[in-house]
Amino acid sequence: MMRLLGWLALVAAFAQTPAMAASGDNRVETSRTQVVMLGTGTPIPDPDRSGPAVAVVVDDVAYLFDAGAGVVRRAAAAGRAGVKVFAPERPGGQPNPRFQAIFITHLHSDHTLGLADAIFTPWIQGRAAPVDVYGPSGLARLLKSIGEGYADDIHVRTTDPGGPSPDGWRAVAHEVDPGVVYRDERITVRAFAVQHVEGLHAYGYRIDTPDRTIVISGDTRQSEAVASACDGCDLLIHEVLSDTAFRAYPPERQPYHAAAHTLATQVGEVATRARAKLLVLTHVIANGVPDAVVLDEVRSTFKGQVVLAHDLDVL
Repeated sequence: MMRLLGWLALVAAFAQTPAMAASGDNRVETSRTQVVMLGTGTPIPDPDRSGPAVAVVVDDVAYLFDAGAGVVRRAAAAGRAGVKVFAPERPGGQPNPRFQAIFITHLHSDHTLGLADAIFTPWIQGRAAPVDVYGPSGLARLLKSIGEGYADDIHVRTTDPGGPSPDGWRAVAHEVDPGVVYRDERITVRAFAVQHVEGLHAYGYRIDTPDRTIVISGDTRQSEAVASACDGCDLLIHEVLSDTAFRAYPPERQPYHAAAHTLATQVGEVATRARAKLLVLTHVIANGVPDAVVLDEVRSTFKGQVVLAHDLDVL
């Protein structure tokens, strides 16, 4: 079931923003922006946490950030639970989740296994135009290989009478540099470089909407770039590696994780420097450590509002 994530925390965090301010008749205005946590997991195949994916929805138009395994079905589940943009177009109709554009933080498989799903399933369900995909170097090669791998599927579907659009399966690759990578009448998306692992370019994204500023860290070690991009942002969505889980790794694995991910206490330090109004923990590497312990680790260095996200939470 979709949940309104940390309802009291959200009210406290956003009570002073135009989108959530109480009007003269004591009603709360509805934000134009929703953030839907479609997947909060890691490479571990946890059935309760799909691969990393965040949807930013503005005026019922959805933008996808990362495309982990299960992304389209998670979007369909969000539609069933009340997120209008992912709901069937008519009562009793088929699910029809689709995305205006897709943004990839880096090309690790857990962040991209759902790309083919995010490209082809909405096409089969009626998307007529190509979808634009933005991300780091190597994205064009990945998208080209997906198209070539599904050549028979594309041929059959586009030649069958009454089949889907001849162009809706196409994905247009945009390999971007740091800076503004996308802008339309609803959002502006800026990429910034982060450090994850050697051999992979990695980005975080800052998304400015009419009533919210959202920063997504992607996978990264502790990064001043994340704090600078946030700079008082409404939502900081950050990966997290439990300090307790890290200490339990074999010594030979600790250097990799220390260089590739951000410990929970370090996430708190980043959020403090960032002055984040609400810190949202995702891509949770806990290895059995309870959520409450992870939250305590973060809260030891961050005194603001923090929640640990689960799939289908809505902010």
